Amino acid sequence: MDLFRKDSAGENAPTKTEMDVLKILWECGPSTVRFVHDKLNEQREVAVYTSTLKLMQLMKEKGMLDRDESQMKHVYSAAVKEAQVKGSLLGKFVENIYNGSPSELMLALLGNDQTSAEELKKIKELLKNID
Repeated sequence: MDLFRKDSAGENAPTKTEMDVLKILWECGPSTVRFVHDKLNEQREVAVYTSTLKLMQLMKEKGMLDRDESQMKHVYSAAVKEAQVKGSLLGKFVENIYNGSPSELMLALLGNDQTSAEELKKIKELLKNID
């Protein structure tokens, strides 16, 4: 099933705006177009409602969203699992940017000034518990 647009390498990947919609639905659960539209407008430039409606209808056609039509207001929910989408995107990112090396990615992250002491502590705990 072709859920996403093809990226430059011919791989499937969600668009930025599709990811924004999916994140809202993963976080908030099944929602109306109006709710998703309002959340999107909190995050970025104001978009018109009909653009959000059309995007979500197209995402439904692509198989990314489910739509409950049992009530007057249609309620949309994510049809793709968050972990599956994020795992796929991460795998492609590591492959394309770090030549498939998770250790290169980790070294880049740990050497980044934006990594907080709290995040480093969590990473150390994770590493301690991995066998």
